[in-house]
Amino acid sequence: MTTQYQAHQPDARGHIAYSAVENATWQALIQRQLELLTGRACQAYLDGLECLALPRERIPQLTEVDRVLEAATGWRTAPVPALIPFDTFFELLASRRFPVATFIRTPEEMDYLQEPDIFHELFGHCPMLTHPAFADFTATYGRLGLAASPAERVYLARLYWMTVEFGLVDTPQGRRIYGGGILSSPKETRYALSEAPEHHRFDALDALRTPYRIDILQPLYYVLDSLEALQELARCDIMALVHQAMALGLYPPRFPPKEAANASRAAH
Repeated sequence: MTTQYQAHQPDARGHIAYSAVENATWQALIQRQLELLTGRACQAYLDGLECLALPRERIPQLTEVDRVLEAATGWRTAPVPALIPFDTFFELLASRRFPVATFIRTPEEMDYLQEPDIFHELFGHCPMLTHPAFADFTATYGRLGLAASPAERVYLARLYWMTVEFGLVDTPQGRRIYGGGILSSPKETRYALSEAPEHHRFDALDALRTPYRIDILQPLYYVLDSLEALQELARCDIMALVHQAMALGLYPPRFPPKEAANASRAAH
């Protein structure tokens, strides 16, 4: 995948100078998303968001985020280009450094872009990195991915997608969102807890075998019993589950192939 975006380079102090348009884009994105969180985002995410105290009127500096994450769970951010190799991604996660591409989407792509930008990473994911179970699972995932073969990584990616990116969790207050791919998207935030998609109780083997597409609303979400289940998962032999999933193969996809979907859209 290629990208039109170029990440900003921090200066010697780690500071990035963003333009007025970029800061206004951040302001519009965060304002819109904050209005949707009540009754939808899980309390751990809301608590993390409060701890981070992300500014509304400008893009945060990564050093501001790092101070909170380090104190909470020992994580830090890592400024990266728009796209990074898998090895780099896993190395960073394994060392408790969360990769953050230091660009923000253009006003023309406010609702969707294929590559993760700084809003997706900081607003979508970093609040959950203040939660110990989520933080530990993400680091474990990095260590596993670093040692995995390319074929194994394809299966691991499905586990990440169904948890870190698009996971739901049952709480005493009801079913809530913890996945950053949902929480950084207004459309998916509304949709994920509606009656339109399927909700399945989380099972790691099932998640490893479930195909997904990045460019559609998800037809299926896996629901954890609690966030502590992620810590239990991190203690499991995940690679044994990966090998079991590889032997069993994938479930049939719940969506049309991308080419067919594009052709169908073009026909209407």
